[in-house]
Amino acid sequence: MPIPSEKKYFRIAFLLSLFTIAANIVEGLVSMAIGAQDETLALFGFGADSFIEVISAAGIAQMILRIRRNPSAPRSRFEVSALRITGAAFYLLAAGLVLGAAINLAAARAPESTLWGVVISLISISVMTGLVAAKRHVGRRLSSAPILADANCTLVCIYMSIVLLASSGLFALTGFGFLDSLGAFGLAWFSFREGRESFDKARGRECGCGET
Repeated sequence: MPIPSEKKYFRIAFLLSLFTIAANIVEGLVSMAIGAQDETLALFGFGADSFIEVISAAGIAQMILRIRRNPSAPRSRFEVSALRITGAAFYLLAAGLVLGAAINLAAARAPESTLWGVVISLISISVMTGLVAAKRHVGRRLSSAPILADANCTLVCIYMSIVLLASSGLFALTGFGFLDSLGAFGLAWFSFREGRESFDKARGRECGCGET
């Protein structure tokens, strides 16, 4: 059964998940709407990828609710499901990044709207940086691999924001529109690696040999 301090941090983790879900839904809808209107694939893809983080955060929220309903059940049983959801979200993110970058390169498309790319990326970086720090703090306090994996998912969002900011700024300076596609391939590898790590941790918890 969770001790009082654990209950406190689980409550904080749940609120962080709800904030992550709400923030990414808003970010995703706004970015996709502007990207579609301006025919900016990079910004549209950035918005679509926001919903991948929604999946991961929803997995954490579900895990916490199940722990609350079944306080006497082993935490590892629920953490395995949360880790798998986060891992699948990372794989989806990697696939989306590769597909978007490939389409951009094949069509030789360049960002159309650098102003909104700069504005949205700067807001995202400032908000998500604080969110990563909060999730890591709570994850370490609870020794929760799923919450720490979700923090890494939010970290990918920061990297994507940096890529969007760099591609928008560099396009304004140089006119080279392929730079964001190259950065997206790097992010795809990072996402794939984090997804694989989440599934490895899930297997470790199933056999009782995972981290605590």
